[in-house]
Amino acid sequence: MGVDIAVIDYGMGNLRSVSKALEHVAPAASVRVTADADIILNAGRVVFPGVGAMGDCMHELRQRGLVEVVRQAAASKPFLGICLGMQMLFEHSEEGDVAGLGILPGRVLRFPDGAMHDSAGNRLKVPHMGWNEVHQAVPHPMWGGIADGARFYFVHSYYVEAGNPDLVSAFTLYPFPFTSAVAASNIFAVQFHPEKSQAAGLALLGNFVTWNGNIAADQCDTFNINCSL
Repeated sequence: MGVDIAVIDYGMGNLRSVSKALEHVAPAASVRVTADADIILNAGRVVFPGVGAMGDCMHELRQRGLVEVVRQAAASKPFLGICLGMQMLFEHSEEGDVAGLGILPGRVLRFPDGAMHDSAGNRLKVPHMGWNEVHQAVPHPMWGGIADGARFYFVHSYYVEAGNPDLVSAFTLYPFPFTSAVAASNIFAVQFHPEKSQAAGLALLGNFVTWNGNIAADQCDTFNINCSL
């Protein structure tokens, strides 16, 4: 029997929390936390979670022979990146001055520690930790049933600067707008943790297990991607 949803296990990330949340929203689905390339590539959908540093993540992916596996999965089926799993999709990170997977154009930058203040003048801490509003930039099937401005849970010191603004599916203020979700073809990725975000997070995961991986034709043209799965 095939696996419906593969959660990529490279030794980093809230794997158990993510898999349990997926099992909750899709009780009839087969969810597997795995580092097995065959299982990942033959799964119906793939989730790429992660916490920690990008350099450590790339090292672990190489050690497990998963770098090309992640790239192939991201090119061929509904694919969800979470937190570090979103940042890893891009070309480069300031965190350790390391290259990412280069699947999407852009870079990962650190919040300017000590230089950010809210509207009342209070200093904002790094990491950005806790609940914050996610403002949807464009319609997408993954936002189905989720209110614009819904609150999700964040824990991160770095944020994505997308190389193409058409990638941005949502943004969040801290205090300036940063990219909190991206979408391109069959890929959707978020900076927040849906598995820790209660009803809104479960709604997003529920959308993922039914999403067929298609997006608007204009994004397909922008990135010269075959959007037919």
